[in-house]
Amino acid sequence: MHKVCSRLHGPSLFGKTDRWNSVDAYVKFHNGGGVLCQKSAVKHPPPVLPQIPPCDFKPEPYQGMSKDRLLDIRKHNCNPMTFKVTYYKKPVFINQGYMQWLWDVDGRRYLDLFAGVVTVSVGHCNPKVTEAAEKQLRRLWHTTAIYVYPQMQEYAEKLASLFPDPLKVVYFTNSGSEANDLAVLMARLHTGNFDVITLRGSYHGGSPQATGLTSNADYKYPIPSSMGCHNTMCPDVFRGLWGGSHCRDSPVQTIRECSCSPGTNTHTYTQSFMRAYHRRLSFLYKGHCQANDMYIKELKEMFATTVPNRIAAFFAEPIQGVGGAVQFPKNYLKDTYRLVREKGGICIADEVQTGFGRTGSHFWGFQGHNVLPDMVTMAKGIANGFPMGAVVTTAEIARSFGKGVHFNTFGGNPLACAVASSVLDTIKEDRVQENSAEVGTYLLTELAKLRDKYEIIGDVRGKGLQIGVEMVKDKASRDPLPPEAIAEIFEDTKDMGVLIGKGGLYGQTFRIKPPMCITKDDADFFLAVFNQAVQNYMERR
Repeated sequence: MHKVCSRLHGPSLFGKTDRWNSVDAYVKFHNGGGVLCQKSAVKHPPPVLPQIPPCDFKPEPYQGMSKDRLLDIRKHNCNPMTFKVTYYKKPVFINQGYMQWLWDVDGRRYLDLFAGVVTVSVGHCNPKVTEAAEKQLRRLWHTTAIYVYPQMQEYAEKLASLFPDPLKVVYFTNSGSEANDLAVLMARLHTGNFDVITLRGSYHGGSPQATGLTSNADYKYPIPSSMGCHNTMCPDVFRGLWGGSHCRDSPVQTIRECSCSPGTNTHTYTQSFMRAYHRRLSFLYKGHCQANDMYIKELKEMFATTVPNRIAAFFAEPIQGVGGAVQFPKNYLKDTYRLVREKGGICIADEVQTGFGRTGSHFWGFQGHNVLPDMVTMAKGIANGFPMGAVVTTAEIARSFGKGVHFNTFGGNPLACAVASSVLDTIKEDRVQENSAEVGTYLLTELAKLRDKYEIIGDVRGKGLQIGVEMVKDKASRDPLPPEAIAEIFEDTKDMGVLIGKGGLYGQTFRIKPPMCITKDDADFFLAVFNQAVQNYMERR
């Protein structure tokens, strides 16, 4: 593992920290070492502040446009949405990155736990990947796939070797949205069917076709998008209708009271969600996950009422990404794949956010569900932030797609393939997947302690470095913590030197999905920061 910082001083969770006697000291920065805590709306400094781990990398001084000029251009010349999604009260102006660290234009250092939206897999400007890119830049940037250039063939073979048979045919794209668009087209041509099913809360891209697959109102427009796409109930064992403390494949289970129990008993649902369904459900359970049975029953009802007898495909992320690291009951995908294939459809795993070792236990997220999809889509971490995506499928499906001409000008270009190939080498050589498992499991178990400490932390979930922390008003109701409260904690976390993401249907889930090179010391720093941010909020409210 490539480490760029020394050990964090002090104990693991709350760490040894410096005490400050003035607000001026509270906002003071280390020279070249990064921020201790940047000034926020806090009127008085907390008694103890987490200390950012030291780093021996020195960023280049920023000498570009002023912040005001950058914002003016962003407002008038860039996609207007970029001005709305800055996340913070004031935007973070990023100048440089190295491994798990980012520096802003003022030289302040941040621990990046969002990885450019789960994209930087092996670290910002990873030296090995940078060297491979520079070498290819001097040789060949771009030509056409009409010609045979080694980089595409070499990488296709290397990528295909990571999949079980018969997933051996690779199509290259430039993004996850492109990959999912292509997968829908291929599925419809191969099956001769049209309808596609995804899960509620899913995100599969923002293109006209992919917005139909995506099931999140924030990404929808008041026009038709991708006819034939349907969304079924998401089997969320924390927030969904059914679930409990034995359902998911994670080091941490939900603290929700389980709807199952050993032995044979009758359980009657009388809660409000059952009244909303105008029914009461009584059923027998025999010591296994009843939640999975109920979610599969909902899927069967959809098959009976909403789609034709034959469908084209079922799409699912092994762990929902934008949805907030939502995990499904064990065996849900296995049972769903069987039902989909009975309906003539193919099964597609969207690995855009879960692939390349991020879950720790497996290289691909679908492997953790013990299923074999017919098609796998990927992007983001495939090239550590370089624009690239891919679809991997079977030779049989590929033959069905050969009825017309398919061509992608930039897909699989020499530079992208060289970078992506270096990423695979780095994952193996630096034991990145193993690090994801080790540090991720540590983070999850320590975050679970904070969940037990604070009433507003409702759920901690995930695998490896694909982690979600769902915030609630209280554990009993599981009502989402309001956006303004989320913003306070989010802002404090940034001010203390850590960048994280947000997700979930209500923006209620913090997304912890860093470059997979982070260390346990980095995890300790984040845990101390997050604890302080939540504590600050609890004291203010």
